[in-house]
Amino acid sequence: MTTSRAAWTPRAGGALAGTGELTRLAMRRDRIALPAAVYVIVALVAGTAYSFRKLYPTEAGRAALAATGGSNPALRFLYGRLDGDSLGSLTTWRYGIWAAIFTALMAIFVVVRHTRADEEAGRLELMGSAAVGRDAPLTAGLLPAAGASLLAAGLLCLVLPLAKLPAAGSAMLALGIGGCGLAFTGITAVAAQLASTARGARGIALGVLGVAFALRGVGDSAGADGPSWLSWASPLGWVQLTRPFAAGRWWVLVLPLALFAAGVAVAFLLAARRDHGAGLLPDRPGPAAASRWLSGPAGLAWRLQRGALAGWAFGFAATFAASGAAAKGVGQLFGTSSALQREFTRIGGQTAIVQAYLAALMLLAGLVGAAYATSAVLRLRTEETAERAEPVLAAAASRVRWGLSHLAVAAGGSALLLAVAGLATGLGYGLRTGSPGPEAARMLGAAMAQLPATLLVAGVAVVLVGWWPGGAVAGAWTAVGAVVVISLFGAALQLSHWGLDISPFTHVPRLPGSAVALRTTGTPLLWLSLAALALAAAGLAGLRRRDIG
Repeated sequence: MTTSRAAWTPRAGGALAGTGELTRLAMRRDRIALPAAVYVIVALVAGTAYSFRKLYPTEAGRAALAATGGSNPALRFLYGRLDGDSLGSLTTWRYGIWAAIFTALMAIFVVVRHTRADEEAGRLELMGSAAVGRDAPLTAGLLPAAGASLLAAGLLCLVLPLAKLPAAGSAMLALGIGGCGLAFTGITAVAAQLASTARGARGIALGVLGVAFALRGVGDSAGADGPSWLSWASPLGWVQLTRPFAAGRWWVLVLPLALFAAGVAVAFLLAARRDHGAGLLPDRPGPAAASRWLSGPAGLAWRLQRGALAGWAFGFAATFAASGAAAKGVGQLFGTSSALQREFTRIGGQTAIVQAYLAALMLLAGLVGAAYATSAVLRLRTEETAERAEPVLAAAASRVRWGLSHLAVAAGGSALLLAVAGLATGLGYGLRTGSPGPEAARMLGAAMAQLPATLLVAGVAVVLVGWWPGGAVAGAWTAVGAVVVISLFGAALQLSHWGLDISPFTHVPRLPGSAVALRTTGTPLLWLSLAALALAAAGLAGLRRRDIG
């Protein structure tokens, strides 16, 4: 049921009446997530600048890294172009685009949460009955995202010079990253008017982000005779096209600002021409009768989660194919710094640098797969809080069966993503070395070895959903974050043996490269699998006993 736009009657103070109160409410709801996101973005870029200074203290080492990284098409696809061998140029190359991606993701989720998601949940309709102007909800949804993007840019302007980077180049890089967040704030505002659901709006915005990454990647990896102009068609490409630590192009910063202004203007125009609760894109009518596959909770769980799984699979395929293709030149790249070679060997657990790189990729696939599995498990809590679980349970479906349906999607989806990561990495590496078939099979096995640890992390979310539903979301993502930190930075932080053992990925054999034996490979994976099953059983037992809702 939708409400006409005319239901928003004129208020004292005009169309923006109540914007301040709604903005403060939005900031209060995001008081933890937004500062955490800004901190990660700033720490990522500033930490990279500091690390490069330690890893490449000499000009010769930086020149060797620039020559190797700049000549590798796969690395250019992942990280972009190199505009010199200074510390600032290397920092921009390594994490300028990825920091812009994280800023864009932050903007997408914040805008959708405070616009389309609130409208879908009925909260904006309640606000519309109070002293709130018709444009206030959209404005209040845009301000936190835009403010967080500008805050990240401002902090980078202050922090990067502390890492002894030139102030002018630091400001240009920071504004480019913040500008990308502003650009996707405007893009997401339009998406929120087009789609009728929060999931649809996020899908449109994330789709635009994926296209932007692909355009930038193809343009940056193209040779002199290729379509390098495609980088100019991507907001992500504008970050490096400013050339912050080379011949700076300040005028490029006008492009994200113009896109932000255009997106916001179009969003307000569209919002005034649609019904409240509806999107401008027509909803696709479903069949008059449900298929037999939707007669049970398993089919419904798959129907609800298949779109998200498809998006994750596409991202895995593109990212790990490019990362695998980059493995052929990784020896030369890391050979430019003995400290970097030791660090990467530590993460990969191998003495051969290429094998260490491939093993580290599989560890990364397992960690990201754990994030997907956790989000799939938490869909149980989403269905419950949205009051969609009760109609399912009112039919001939038990709680355990309902829970198992989503757990099956989480487990099967994780296995699929790991298989995609292994095959894509193997094919990317194999096509460059002339043996795609054997490499694909070898990397597939290495990727699937991560599955027990991935499911064990998801098992923590199952227990929380079953026994502590109110803290399930925060607790589950905290567990994921802790595992990521321990797995990637535990040794560097000099954690004790017991601290490192907290992460299940510590017990996974480092494949490929390690010798495969029943005792050293099969036994740890068996124990991890049994622990994951035990956590799932405990969580389902709690779900069966507690009240729903």
